[in-house]
Amino acid sequence: MAAQHYEKTAHPFTERYAEAALKRIRLGPDSRVLDVAAGTGALALAAARTGAQVLATDFSPGMVARIAAAKLPNVEAGVMDGQALALPDGAFDAVFSIFGVIMFPDWRKGLAEMARVTRPGGHGIVATWQERGAATFLLLGNIRQDLFPGRDSMAMPEAVRALSDPNDFAREMIAAGYRDPDIERVTHDYTLEVTALDDPDTLFGMSPDWTSLIDEEKAAVVAEIRRIAEGHPILSVPSTALIGVARR
Repeated sequence: MAAQHYEKTAHPFTERYAEAALKRIRLGPDSRVLDVAAGTGALALAAARTGAQVLATDFSPGMVARIAAAKLPNVEAGVMDGQALALPDGAFDAVFSIFGVIMFPDWRKGLAEMARVTRPGGHGIVATWQERGAATFLLLGNIRQDLFPGRDSMAMPEAVRALSDPNDFAREMIAAGYRDPDIERVTHDYTLEVTALDDPDTLFGMSPDWTSLIDEEKAAVVAEIRRIAEGHPILSVPSTALIGVARR
């Protein structure tokens, strides 16, 4: 159920960054691609359209099942821990993690594992959000800051904070085993249908920034978002990611 919800809500948005990541390198039918912490396959399925042979891995069987359901002949999906990939050294021409490895408890180990399974001369490609996140998380965090100044907001994962500066991001990719990193900022608008505010618990999910609010505060948040939308049916939330590409 969670995987299907993610596929419907998050996948279409993250797919835009996956497409941006794919444009950074050239893939073809002879390319071997690994997608680490693949979610429902935004990157893996897009990479498959190049003709590449793709292995998509995720620790969640539900996510892996959604990728497998696409039944693409050049995509294999399997449950695997990205912090300890059960894969041989140098097995892939390109190893991606689009907003995946940044969620790992030991994200540096995740980056090192990506580098280990990248062939010499191959590429590692990682996408991370900037420090305050994106989409509904960014919107909710900003609204909370305006309405309830001084109140702590949800802490972003350690890797998001550590990689928010391009120079730090580059250093971490080098430390993981890559070389010549190039970090690019990519911004897309997350479009929120204002009617989704009719069911804000579904919209904001289990985010601590939402669940920690009392009913009156939740109502104030919804009212503020409606005010910002100024009667328009769609509200755009500019969301910036960093995409790092490096050679092995």
